[in-house]
Amino acid sequence: MKMESKIGISDSSACCVIDIEGIIGVPEECQFDEPSERVATYEKFRSQVERISQIEAPEVEVNIRSAGGDVNDALLIYEALASLGATIRTRCYGYTASAATIIAQAAGEGCREISANALYLIHNSSCSVEGNAAELSARVELLQKTDERIAALYAARSGRPAEEFAALMSENGGSGRWLSPQEALEAGLVDRIVGEERSAESPVRAIAGRIGRLFGIGRETELPECDRNILHEPGGERERERSAIVFEENQNAAPPTSTLPREDPGADESRLSPNAAAYAEDARCFRRL
Repeated sequence: MKMESKIGISDSSACCVIDIEGIIGVPEECQFDEPSERVATYEKFRSQVERISQIEAPEVEVNIRSAGGDVNDALLIYEALASLGATIRTRCYGYTASAATIIAQAAGEGCREISANALYLIHNSSCSVEGNAAELSARVELLQKTDERIAALYAARSGRPAEEFAALMSENGGSGRWLSPQEALEAGLVDRIVGEERSAESPVRAIAGRIGRLFGIGRETELPECDRNILHEPGGERERERSAIVFEENQNAAPPTSTLPREDPGADESRLSPNAAAYAEDARCFRRL
């Protein structure tokens, strides 16, 4: 099975953008046979970082869309980014999991961002291995040390105890737990949720806002929320009074309705049906003959 990853770099004098997608550091045995088709691991990334280091861009933005990969390569990418002199900003989209969360920690202070629609996963490291008891025991020790290193990295960036992250990583038999953007923020794994304002607005309020703008209703005459019943909740009486006041103000501000002359019959006048009116007109014509 061919697995792909992608590290793309787009730079300018003001900002350098790095896109990290797919599997991070695909193992050699899973890569393409042709060297020219092999995916972007640290060796390729290092040459790209060397090119970045020659650009005097004050900012580097790292967009991460990855479900993880090799911990070793992720740690190397983390070190490469953290060593740059520019301001590093990481932005996580979609599924940001496993090794990808390590790279996300390379951002500067307050610059770790996550999309409001993303999910964030940290968990214990894992591997595939075969061998004798001594070899398996050595691999277990390496996995434990790797987990300690990762938990310490999370703790250093969040200011929270490493034990908290070790416990979170060990949930569900070591598979960890998917965190919402808000949970990742509360855990100190990200600094800011982007796009939260748009996703927080309910569809009903969005439609009501557009209708209000269409009819020139501003915030000073904003209608009560349409997606809740104000008649059966505390403070509902106040909302109803406010609605009545707004309705009266809009009614008083409306221009008078103009009507055409004799559009409606008078109080002492009866209106004929179309057929009767036609007969009456014919009768008047005959009388004039």
